[in-house]
Amino acid sequence: MLALVAGLVVAMTPLLVPPASAAQTLTWTADGDITRYKSAPTTATAGETTIVWENSEATGNTLGMPHTLTFDTSTEGYNHDVTLNILASPFDATDGKHTATVNLTPGKYRYFCTIPGHSTMVGELVVTSGGGEDTTAPTVSGAVTGTRDPAGAYVGSATVTVTASDSGSGVAGVEYQVDDASWQAYSSGVVVSAPGDHSVQFRATDRAGNVSAAGSVTFTVVAAGDDDTTAPAVSAQLAGARDAAGDYVGSVSFTLTATDAGSGVASVEYQLDGGAWTVYTAPGAVNTAGTHMLHYRAVDNAGNTSAVRMEHFTIVVPPVPDTTPPVTTATVASSPGRATVTVTATDADSGVASVEYQLDGGAWTGYAAPVVVTAAGAHTLGYRATDNAGNTAAVKSVTLTVAVPGACSDTRATVIIDGDDTGIPNTVTGDGCTINDLIAEHATYRTHAAFVRHVETVTAGLVAAGTLTSRRAGTIVRTAARSSVGS
Repeated sequence: MLALVAGLVVAMTPLLVPPASAAQTLTWTADGDITRYKSAPTTATAGETTIVWENSEATGNTLGMPHTLTFDTSTEGYNHDVTLNILASPFDATDGKHTATVNLTPGKYRYFCTIPGHSTMVGELVVTSGGGEDTTAPTVSGAVTGTRDPAGAYVGSATVTVTASDSGSGVAGVEYQVDDASWQAYSSGVVVSAPGDHSVQFRATDRAGNVSAAGSVTFTVVAAGDDDTTAPAVSAQLAGARDAAGDYVGSVSFTLTATDAGSGVASVEYQLDGGAWTVYTAPGAVNTAGTHMLHYRAVDNAGNTSAVRMEHFTIVVPPVPDTTPPVTTATVASSPGRATVTVTATDADSGVASVEYQLDGGAWTGYAAPVVVTAAGAHTLGYRATDNAGNTAAVKSVTLTVAVPGACSDTRATVIIDGDDTGIPNTVTGDGCTINDLIAEHATYRTHAAFVRHVETVTAGLVAAGTLTSRRAGTIVRTAARSSVGS
């Protein structure tokens, strides 16, 4: 554990003892658990702020587990004006307790732990405007939800959700009371399940002390046909192509599933990146690059609401597709009785997937090693390659001639075909035979045209090898065309 702490380099800006004038102090703590911060603030007021980050034995970390407190500076929908990235461990120089002074602005900040495997340590901090000149009370409203019968009464229970906002100093708290009972602090939807007529009142107070007028909603609850008090079970499944780091490439689709063995599922809702709650009706998709948070919940027909659950994921921009085929080349090495063709393929993008060759118009065959040809005569070998993106190079070909070992004996000084002297030197080729030996005018040919095509193939190979020039090759081919060989 000590080696992990020593090897991790973390930028911490700033890390100073805060001045006495800091307007507020916010404290985060952690222990040996890697799934959540032990404690963290949820709201704050804009302005100079002292951040206290403690991950020590005093906060319950007896394992020496390191954590970071890192403010997100890239995810859309959050403030990015605070750079804070502090590594704290019970073994460090300050025994795991650090402070920093920052300036918060109104909005939302996302924070998380960057230690690998600690990805569920994440949360949000809501910052409202400060100032002492706010004299306007918050606005507050309430909404009733639940399953209703034909008369409009709520079956089993009704849930009252209170919403408050304040554009000045920000909302400090919300209160409610059911049927004129005592006021209580509001934190989430108020469930009323007692049969009868009901009234729920609510009010809000801002940070400047202004209190709104009380609002109210009225409704009727009737008994449900059963005693379902168990909330639905809800889950999410993410799908999409992922890269080596586990991030989704281009987009993510999400599917929400809820089950309820009692009264049945009434509805499923989701919230993406802190936006509005939306009724889920079909799988959704997210295609914006960055880190995202998906919250979701379900309600059954008896009014039971599941706990809010969350999935978080990162989308990266897909790479530019590979549309360029491989580059291919081939070389021929000849010796008496055989010719060896070596094919080379390269691809700078997705890489070469396969190489194939085709001898004398036959079937395409996978290339794994140089191709050795021993059949006497002229041959053509075609070749091509395909990369891992599916791009296939255009077919190329090389020509070669295999002379029979020991059959090379034509030592005439010039190339002569059917008695017609071309005047071109009868050069010894790379396989030990002369040009006249390769032309083989005394061999058997089906037609005169077949003999001429044979001569074209031989001379093309000699031009490629540098033995003949194109002009001399043309002279030899025209001489073959004038001959009566094969007629």
